[in-house]
Amino acid sequence: MLRKCSVAVLLLGVLLVIGCTAHLHKVGEGAQGDHVVEVRQWYVLYGLLPINKVDTNAIAGETTDYEIMTLHTKIDFIINVFTGIASVTSRTVIVRK
Repeated sequence: MLRKCSVAVLLLGVLLVIGCTAHLHKVGEGAQGDHVVEVRQWYVLYGLLPINKVDTNAIAGETTDYEIMTLHTKIDFIINVFTGIASVTSRTVIVRK
């Protein structure tokens, strides 16, 4: 019985972190300073259609060296637990200059 519970907990843990990926894009030489801007991007139909547009070029401004990271944070996970019922999900976009 204990072994079955352990396997069930392990499988649940794997399912919870299966989408925890981050994408990092370096533009130019990458981030040169410590200025960070975080924006939440919203999707409907579980990520198929964007609701809002995050313009990373506008966030970066005239800077030519910066990094763009897209990921699902813990906050996104918590939000998605409740909004996922209506097929609305979110992810975080971070721009470092």
